[in-house]
Amino acid sequence: MASETTETARQTETAGEAEPAGERPAARSRQRLRLQTIRNMVLSMAIICLGAFAMYFFIPHDESIDPVREVEYDVAASTAARVAPYELLAPEGLPEDWRATSVRYEPQGEFGATWRLGMIDPEDEYVALAQSDAVVGGPEPFLASVTQNAEDTGETVSAAGRDWARYEGDRYDALVLQEPEVTTVVFGTVATDRLVAFAEALEVRAR
Repeated sequence: MASETTETARQTETAGEAEPAGERPAARSRQRLRLQTIRNMVLSMAIICLGAFAMYFFIPHDESIDPVREVEYDVAASTAARVAPYELLAPEGLPEDWRATSVRYEPQGEFGATWRLGMIDPEDEYVALAQSDAVVGGPEPFLASVTQNAEDTGETVSAAGRDWARYEGDRYDALVLQEPEVTTVVFGTVATDRLVAFAEALEVRAR
């Protein structure tokens, strides 16, 4: 009888060491909580993705909308002309399908007093005007910057009654008019005859 009692006590003690009371239910509860959290996260991501797809496919998209952002330059040109230390030029009489995309005047920029106007022509080509008094370092750094390192061909073309130097480059071709007070550059992705036409549309903006 004593032997049986001792054996029973030993078994009870061993069972207690292997599995403390309440430990297994708590572990299962934590595991269920983790699984529920993961499931909720997956469901939330699925709902977000479905919502994004629904917005994309069901909200109308107009593929014909032009991504070019057009700006107004007339007032900016008149304002800059009043303070520029040279005769500031701006195109006049261009057809309505010419669109200005950038305009900026810097009274004391890297290349002195600088006027820039960028436009898109009716064939979606880029044409731009840049002027600078280039008081520091001469006109060469200014020309290299605006024309993306186009080089002088040694040829000239006539535009607006003046002889412009013709430049060619990997990105832009350009016409350059250097005068004592200002260097004027007409450049872009168009052929020389189109640059000439743009240069001939330039007029001195009244101060």
